[in-house]
Amino acid sequence: MTGQIAAGEFHAAGGVEDWRCLYHLVSAHFPTDSLARGVALVEAIGRLADEAEQQHLIIDLRSAGVTVSLTRRDVSLARRISAAAEELDLTADPSAVQLINVTLDALAGTDVLPFWRALLGYRQIGDDHLSDPARRGPGFGFQSMDAARPQRNRMHLDVAVPHDQAEARVAAALAAGGHLVSDAHAPKWWILADAEGNEACVATWLGRS
Repeated sequence: MTGQIAAGEFHAAGGVEDWRCLYHLVSAHFPTDSLARGVALVEAIGRLADEAEQQHLIIDLRSAGVTVSLTRRDVSLARRISAAAEELDLTADPSAVQLINVTLDALAGTDVLPFWRALLGYRQIGDDHLSDPARRGPGFGFQSMDAARPQRNRMHLDVAVPHDQAEARVAAALAAGGHLVSDAHAPKWWILADAEGNEACVATWLGRS
């Protein structure tokens, strides 16, 4: 059973108890007591997944564990990954998986989306969502609101970029409809805002210890 089946069908399939559906992904986390054991699991996954299946794999390797996500609800692959983990005596922790999506309330999401696309270096998915092409950062979505909120934002994003790319990222965000709020602390950070005043900082390591 492969392909993009419904989440309920995936969980009803059996043999996927390690896995949890999270929006468009299915994910499993396998705690490890060393980086070497995590590497062993990643190598095993690389051997068992064919080239087509590997296109749907997202693997996060850390010393404390391996998180594996599939961009399609592939029961067969999920079962094989769980079997590989079991052979290495690794037990999944379903409570450890999550998917973070930042949602911005906007009067006109289509007007401010280009700013955030340029600022984050993301790609656009549909009319109201941005995605990290490297699959490292959270998704970023836009939700319509009925009335403006003139008070200062209670949330903003800090976007850390390489120091030699910061000015280009700032310029791209400004060209995409944003404006400069302050460059008083540049090149440590710049404060920018989209057309509705939602703020974000482009930050670098310069000036930091």
